[in-house]
Amino acid sequence: MPIKTYIESIVDATVEEMERDSSVFTMGEDLRHSVYGATAGLAERFGEDRVLDTPLSENGFFGAALGASLCGMRPIVETVTSFLWVGMDQMISQAAKMRYMFGGQAELPVTFRIRMFYARGAAAHHSDRNYPVFMNTPGLKVICPTNAYDAKGLMKTAVRDNDVCMIFEDGIAISSRCEVPNNEDLPDGELLVPFGVANTVREGSDVTIVGVAGGVQHAIDAANALEPEGISVEVIDPRTLVPLDTDTILQSVEKTSRLVVVDPAHKMCSAASEIAAIVAQEAFWSLEAPIQVVASEQVNVPYSPALEPLVYPTPEKVIEAVRKTL
Repeated sequence: MPIKTYIESIVDATVEEMERDSSVFTMGEDLRHSVYGATAGLAERFGEDRVLDTPLSENGFFGAALGASLCGMRPIVETVTSFLWVGMDQMISQAAKMRYMFGGQAELPVTFRIRMFYARGAAAHHSDRNYPVFMNTPGLKVICPTNAYDAKGLMKTAVRDNDVCMIFEDGIAISSRCEVPNNEDLPDGELLVPFGVANTVREGSDVTIVGVAGGVQHAIDAANALEPEGISVEVIDPRTLVPLDTDTILQSVEKTSRLVVVDPAHKMCSAASEIAAIVAQEAFWSLEAPIQVVASEQVNVPYSPALEPLVYPTPEKVIEAVRKTL
């Protein structure tokens, strides 16, 4: 199978969905110049009426995308985490609530592609990992692809979904590469990854590590480092946080009796906190040690290149947490 980067898979998914359905279009800031790399060549291929460069006003063009979706279109909106705050009235007051408040008569098939550029010296304003905020808001689907295969498959599923889907693209993962099959090599002719189905990245018997977004790679690195010591680690990637595949996580904990959750977001009220709470409530009698959470420190992200790395999860912090459970 061909090796694809995360970004290439996003491009492939966008092209395939725009070719399949004329109601799909993409919009955002500086798309025609492909500032973030995932819209290169789209304007030349599909025309400027389907690749829209927007003003620097997230509240404006988020609302325009929602309005277009109510009229039968399927927008793909590109933005970054820090700019979500500017459009929060549209996201929380409108996108999350309209289908419910209209008794299901309104559908809002909008896909928001959201880049998380943390751990790159971007300072506090531009280093948010704010997917937990949207997990707390009913009516939104929250998706965190961690590799090129899932980036393509989940993106295509999101574009076809009739709810608002938020795809958080981890800046740590977007330079990664993996095998992504060509459509002609697949039984159904295309790659679609369903929501609410976790991926067991690595099977093990001693401890379960659930990684969120960029936390998956830290979990894999920790598992590889612990293997020579005879410690068998099972690594689970939820892939989607809303809906969340709790069954796979609970079944794994029932097998291993121990849980570590790795989450790049701040620890308080995080995705990791929710996963830990679910396991504590639903699988308490399976646990042989306290659940460990490895998440970002509860501080604003510093600009200093010496200080910033201390904030985030690392394989070393995950290894330490695993040892505590053992």
